[in-house]
Amino acid sequence: MMHGMMDGGMMWGMGLIWLLLLVLLVLGIAALVKYLFGGRRG
Repeated sequence: MMHGMMDGGMMWGMGLIWLLLLVLLVLGIAALVKYLFGGRRG
């Protein structure tokens, strides 16, 4: 029982970390695109 719960908690934690990395990646790409296009315009 405890082993199963521990595995579930680890999976949930990993998912949370992946979600955080994905958000950071998307924000980074958006900032890079905005910077590139904004730099060319201005």
